Amino acid sequence: MSRLSLLDLAFFIAESEASPKHVAGLHIHQLPAGVQGNGTAFAKRLYEAFLTHTEVQPPFDQVINFVSPTLMPSWRTADAVDLSQHVFFHKLKPGANDREALYALTARLHESMLDRSRPLWEVHVIAGLWDRQFAVYYKMHHAVADGITMTRWGVASLRTRADDDLLTPVWTLDHSRRRDPARKKRLDQAVAGTVWKQLTANSKRAIGVGRLTAMLALEAAKLTKNAIALPFMASGDTPFTGNATPGRQFATAAVPMARIDAIRRVARATLNHVALTCLDGAMHRYLADEGVVLDRPITIQMPVNLRREGEKGAGNKIGIILVDLSPPTDDAYVRLRNVGYSLRNLRAMIDSVAPEAVETYTILTGLLGQIAGMLNLADVVTPMGNTLVSNVPGPAERLYLQGAPLMEMHPVSTLPATHLLNITLFSYAGTLYFGLIATDALPHLGRLASYIEEEIATLEAAVGA
Repeated sequence: MSRLSLLDLAFFIAESEASPKHVAGLHIHQLPAGVQGNGTAFAKRLYEAFLTHTEVQPPFDQVINFVSPTLMPSWRTADAVDLSQHVFFHKLKPGANDREALYALTARLHESMLDRSRPLWEVHVIAGLWDRQFAVYYKMHHAVADGITMTRWGVASLRTRADDDLLTPVWTLDHSRRRDPARKKRLDQAVAGTVWKQLTANSKRAIGVGRLTAMLALEAAKLTKNAIALPFMASGDTPFTGNATPGRQFATAAVPMARIDAIRRVARATLNHVALTCLDGAMHRYLADEGVVLDRPITIQMPVNLRREGEKGAGNKIGIILVDLSPPTDDAYVRLRNVGYSLRNLRAMIDSVAPEAVETYTILTGLLGQIAGMLNLADVVTPMGNTLVSNVPGPAERLYLQGAPLMEMHPVSTLPATHLLNITLFSYAGTLYFGLIATDALPHLGRLASYIEEEIATLEAAVGA
């Protein structure tokens, strides 16, 4: 059995029916050339083939054990894994099988909590889509994997050639690296150095937390600008925050990477600069439609990857930092410069402290937000931030599943108890996808998604790309 990290444990503590803690991905495939009909038979055969792959590997065979001899929650290997409780088949009806119908089904699948008595994952094959397509929805508890890890596992189960029809479902691949020949040596070294590592980690954590505290104090005293956004300073007058409700809705936007790269070259900006500038403009337009005009920047909570170069494994290795986007402006170029300034300062801050300190900051600030959520105070207290925005890098090349090209990869994230909207960026095969998950209490989510695509054109015109 392996113990949970504090961050992994926090996902269980914070979980509720209104705020389940799982992440997901929606893959839309085109039928292989030569397959006849609308592809229902092909998707059904894929589902049946999935069920025959019963060699379930870690962590897909792990069950959470809250009571253990160590008195700390840990994972244990399930006695057996019944794939019929994890792999499911759906078929959309003709006339109700468009993108809107698929997104509505995705939202419903994303609402329910995973059953903690079983390994915490599901796979849903969805047949009968428009234009001879089918979809696969993958769902996993956030305590098992973060978005980057889940993406890496999913990509490993797909093929890079259309003529390679080998089926290796994600749960049949051993992601624990137990078969690595050098693993025993690494484990021996790890055991020998446990005490020293704990001492140095705690020392780095203490120094880093002290440095972060000093940064926040300087920012609060207005002696620095944008070193790091202060918590609980975001505007509480937006429809993006409040007590989360169980219902979900899902929408997406998609932008060709070539358009983003053209803006980057002209403006000497990064992908994150461009994407967040478009999001900032879209959110201000959306708020204006809802009668909300802000006099301060939109504040986002942004996960940052804390894994060292080459570091892999299950669980989470992320921190969540607050970032102020641009002060309100009608000039898209000025907005781009303001966003770039904030992100450069964020990067400098992250690089100046130990990852352990950022983890501690994330847990402490998350705990405050969780208390507000548990007491249903999100509608009355100042929110930590206006929304969450994360960026998960995906594969650049086209992938295939039994010869069926993967046309679109959409991220579907989780919602904190104090937020009604979460946005995840995901790059795949020359396209940047924006996955918007929200409670059903947030009005006109599709309008916000359309504004994101329109803001790309606005930024192109502003920089002359």
